[in-house]
Amino acid sequence: MKLSAEQLRQFDEQGYCFFPDCFSEEEITLMRSGADEILGQHREEVWREKSGAPRTAFAAHKYHEVFRLLAHHPRLVEPLRQVFGESVYVHQFKLNAKAAFEGDVWQWHQDYGTWARDDGMPEPRAMNIAVFLDEVFPFNGALMLVPRSHRHGTLQAGHDKSTTSYPLWTLDQETVTRLCREAERDGKPGIVAPTGKPGSVLMFHGNLVHASAPNITPYPRKIVYLTLCAVSNHITKFSRPEFIAHRDFTPIEPVDDNALIEYARAHRVAAE
Repeated sequence: MKLSAEQLRQFDEQGYCFFPDCFSEEEITLMRSGADEILGQHREEVWREKSGAPRTAFAAHKYHEVFRLLAHHPRLVEPLRQVFGESVYVHQFKLNAKAAFEGDVWQWHQDYGTWARDDGMPEPRAMNIAVFLDEVFPFNGALMLVPRSHRHGTLQAGHDKSTTSYPLWTLDQETVTRLCREAERDGKPGIVAPTGKPGSVLMFHGNLVHASAPNITPYPRKIVYLTLCAVSNHITKFSRPEFIAHRDFTPIEPVDDNALIEYARAHRVAAE
């Protein structure tokens, strides 16, 4: 998948691009089944909310074939190679869950702020590309973005280790308020919340300010976040576990575009 000139312009100006219907129902069914399997496991890569509900599963691409294929999928890899102008490697792979009624908040932050401070990543030449596994509604913990906030560079942040089970470099209310006011256009709030069907994909700049509210609805929300970094921009500090910040900087070689479909059909036949 290559980005058009208009999509590249939007990404540069707004800091994100949204692609509905990027993956088929058959592909998403396969991924959702794998996600449910992983989130039910008790292993060090699976972090839980204070309630015990699953919050984040790291590095699933290293121990589950479906997510290995996803981490090498051309629909995700090619747009980032196009933007960075070079090969990319997997810096981080997360399966984020907002369990029904129990999914907790993700505070306002910039991803690159963490990658720079904790991992020694030289420049914001890495970003997340997110795959919706469930339908994302405005009310079940949709990701909220502040358009154009990536243009402010890396902002001052505090290390929040107490609000949730996951430590995060977060922005204060004054900073978020200022950025949102600056992002307002034509009387509309300075926040957008991309929503859509399973299979939609969201790509956003490493410095784009974002957050998500708790999920107090009966509708779960699972999203895969594939963090790809330009190979020449690899991390230089190894303070976090390898399953959180990877140390293998090998360039990704994309699989065939139909790799997930072939896997699904082969294993369905085998099961039958």
